[in-house]
Amino acid sequence: MPLTPMGDDADRIGINPVFVGEDQRGSVPRNQLADGGLDPEVAYQLVHDELMLDGNARLNLATFVTTWMEPAAQRLMAECADKNMIDKDEYPQTAALEARCVNILARLWHAPGADPDDAEAATGCSTTGSSEAAMLAGLALLRRWRARRRAAGLPTDRPNIVMGVNVQVCWEKFARYWDVEPRLVPMDGDTFHLTAEGAVARCDENTIGVVAILGSTFDGSYEPVAEICAALDDLHDRSGVDVPVHVDGASGAMIAPFVDPDLAWDFQLPRVASINTSGHKYGLVYPGVGWIVWRDAASLPEELVFKVNYLGGEMPTFALNFSRPGAQVVAQYYQFVRLGFDGYRRVQQYARDVAVRLASRIAELGPFTLLTDGSELPVFAFRIADGVDDLTVFDVSAALRQRGWQVPAYTFPADREDLAVLRIVVRNGFGHDLADLLVEDLVRVLPSAVLSTTPADEGFHH
Repeated sequence: MPLTPMGDDADRIGINPVFVGEDQRGSVPRNQLADGGLDPEVAYQLVHDELMLDGNARLNLATFVTTWMEPAAQRLMAECADKNMIDKDEYPQTAALEARCVNILARLWHAPGADPDDAEAATGCSTTGSSEAAMLAGLALLRRWRARRRAAGLPTDRPNIVMGVNVQVCWEKFARYWDVEPRLVPMDGDTFHLTAEGAVARCDENTIGVVAILGSTFDGSYEPVAEICAALDDLHDRSGVDVPVHVDGASGAMIAPFVDPDLAWDFQLPRVASINTSGHKYGLVYPGVGWIVWRDAASLPEELVFKVNYLGGEMPTFALNFSRPGAQVVAQYYQFVRLGFDGYRRVQQYARDVAVRLASRIAELGPFTLLTDGSELPVFAFRIADGVDDLTVFDVSAALRQRGWQVPAYTFPADREDLAVLRIVVRNGFGHDLADLLVEDLVRVLPSAVLSTTPADEGFHH
C-alpha cells in the first residue's frame, strides 16, 4: 500500500524517494502508527537523519557522562544488550561480573574485609546511575536511624538529612519521597560547597546522615570529607549524637583513588557508611550504570535485602529498579580488566592535566575569573571578570554553541544566585588538541576589546 504523500502536513515525516520504491514514496506519521511498516534500512535512515539535529556528544562540555568508548567495548555492549540484568538464573555470568565489580570498588575504596577471592565479601550492587544509588544509600541511613531510635524507645517521626545546597537533585527527591527533612547548607561568600562547620551546626539526634560530595557538579571542587567526619566525631564525643556519612562520589570516587592517593575520603574514615559512584561518568562506561557500596553487611539493613533464586540457591538483591540491560555492567568489568589501576590512573591524570591547562589559558584571556582550576575533578567553573561590561556568560555560551560547543552557563543556588558562571567538564576523549580548538573559538567569539592575550603559538601540542 503506497505511503500517503506529505504535502503540507507538518505531522508527517517525509521519506527520501532514493530510499524507497516507486510505490512507497511519501511520508509516515510522526505521532501515531502508520497502517503498514517500512523496510528496516529505510526506517533506520529516517530515524538516523532526525538524530543529526542532536549536538555532537564529544563537544558536549556540559555533561559528566562518558561519550567515547573503544570499538571493542561497544561490540561487547551490543552483544549483551538483550541480557536482562535482573535475571540471575538465566545470565549467571553477568551476575558474577557484577559481583566482581562491587568487590573491585570495595577494595579500591578500602572497605574493611573486602576479599579479592570472595565475591560475596563486599556489600553493594549496580544501579542505573548515581540517582538510584543515592536512593538506596538514603534508605539504608533512614532504616538504621529508625532501628537505633526504636531500640532506645525514642520517636522516629522527624528524620532529617544534612547536605550542601549544591547536591544533585536526586538527594532532594529522596528527602521528599521518604518524608525526610532536607537540611540544606547554603553557599556562603566564596565557599561553594559543604563545610564541616556548616554540616555539624545542622545535625541533631534526628539526623540520619550527612551527605558529602566528592566533586561538586557546580564547580568540580571536593567537599572536605575528612574534616566533616572529624567534626562529627567531636560532636559525638560532646553530645552523644552519632551521625554517619555517605560520600556521593558520583564523579570523584573514580578520580581520587587514582590521582589523589593520599586524600582521606573513603572507608578509611570510620564514619563513612556508604559510597556511590557513576560508572557512566569517570568510570568510563556509556550510560547508564551506577554503583553503591556499603562499609560492611551491617551497614545495609537486612529488611532492604530481597532473596532471589539463583542457580538453585539464593542471591541477595537490593536495587530499586528491576529489568534493565546487562550491557553497561559488562562494559564496566571490561574497563576494569582492560585498564587496570595504572590505566585508570593515566586516563584520569590526563583529563586533569587537560583541565588545568585549559583553565589556565582561559584565565589568561582577560575577561574571565576562575572559581576553580580543574585540579580536583577535571572540571572548572569561571565567571566574567570584574570590570568587564556588556558581556555575560549566557552570551558566551550561546556564541560557542554556534560552533558546536556545548558549554553551560548558569547561576548558583541559594545565597549566591548573583553568581553566573560557565563550566567545562573534561572527560576521556577530550584531549589537548580539542582544548586548543575551544580556546581559539572562544577568542573568535569574544569582543577584541576585552582580550588581553591571543592563542597564537600558545597551543597544547603535547
